[in-house]
Amino acid sequence: MAFGLPINEERQFSPTFRSLISYSIRPGKDAFSTPFEYFRKQPEWEKQVFNTFLLGLSWEDASDWQGIKEQEKLLDSLKKLKKTNQTGVATRVLGSLGELEAARVRVEQQLQRKRDALGNFHVYPQYNELQQEADLLTAEIHDVTNENLFNRQLLTFYQSSLEQEGEPSQNDVVRLYESAGVELPGLVSRRLEEVETFHHQIIENRREFLATEVQRLRRAITELDNITRGKTEQRASRLEVLQTHGALEEYTRLQELYLETRSSLNDINQRIDELRKVEEGKSSLRIEKELLKQRARRDYEERHTQAERAISLFNSNSQALYDAPGTLAINVGPNGFQFNVEIERDRSEGIGKMKIFCYDLMLAQLWSQRNPSPNILIHDSTIFDGVDERQLALALELATRESERLGFQYICTLNSDMIPSTEFSPEFNFDSFVRLKLTDDEGGNLLGVSF
Repeated sequence: MAFGLPINEERQFSPTFRSLISYSIRPGKDAFSTPFEYFRKQPEWEKQVFNTFLLGLSWEDASDWQGIKEQEKLLDSLKKLKKTNQTGVATRVLGSLGELEAARVRVEQQLQRKRDALGNFHVYPQYNELQQEADLLTAEIHDVTNENLFNRQLLTFYQSSLEQEGEPSQNDVVRLYESAGVELPGLVSRRLEEVETFHHQIIENRREFLATEVQRLRRAITELDNITRGKTEQRASRLEVLQTHGALEEYTRLQELYLETRSSLNDINQRIDELRKVEEGKSSLRIEKELLKQRARRDYEERHTQAERAISLFNSNSQALYDAPGTLAINVGPNGFQFNVEIERDRSEGIGKMKIFCYDLMLAQLWSQRNPSPNILIHDSTIFDGVDERQLALALELATRESERLGFQYICTLNSDMIPSTEFSPEFNFDSFVRLKLTDDEGGNLLGVSF
């Protein structure tokens, strides 16, 4: 293996050949945005693990840091789980132990009330039939009551008519004519007597009818009152059963609500246990993180010579280009390894690209003294976009000197109009290092591809 990677490494966050070689052969334009990434927005753990490995530092510490971060993410995700059940209790919300304990007390009270209701519930098998009978009796009682109300009103009327019924007297008619100065003949008097007798018979018949109707109505009212009383007692007996018993459907629904509430309580208890584990886990991770930070700093101190070698090479490379040493900073912070490079006058795009050049060259210099080693550094012309011709010439001469001195191969692809011919040192023969020229002429291609 070019980098001497462990064959049986079981760590989840570990370097691979493909990732490491991307710092020696940067793929694409985005690979030249920062020295520590070979594509934009590269995950932080990759930057830490890959660069610590390439710099000869303890990449295992960087890997463990990411492992702790993943555990923290897992614990945070457990706290954010949410699920609201049919009882309206948000049983999957982990706010705090105090909130969950309060929810548990509330649900326990609900559960006790439902348990008591189940214990006091008596099922009547014919509940629905009994309820229908009670409804029917109620309707019948209303009908009988209405009928009896009519009978009472009619009885009152008949009794009043019977009391007011009277017979007109013949003398009243005679006095009427006498007051008018008329003398009635004997024939008329006789006929008046006959009319009085006839009317008296009618009055007697009416009184007999009214008396009979009064008796009948009184009997009917008494009978209907007895019927109402009987039906009322029947309905009362059925309502008493309905009040003390329930239908099977109601009992089944009550059981369902009880089981739902008990499930909510079990869920809350489970979340309380989970939250306690989360809090315990976070406490353990804080301790583990602090121990890891101490171990990483100790490992860094033990490998300080290697770090100083990398810093020194980067400084020398930047000074060769700008007559001022740059800075490669390596820090061990609360979240792991932190890397940064600085070169004076680093505001232009060209300076930014030269940071990457100096860093890549430093890695090639370091690995040239290791075995196994990739022993290669390849740059596309993109790395020299915006770079002054003088710095470009100095960079090519520096890469040539160091690759010859240390025995690694440096390959650079350049457009002919980018070659700073007038800026090379007199003793530097650029053309002697050109291995291939690609032109528009026939045969000016690479692997059969024309450029």
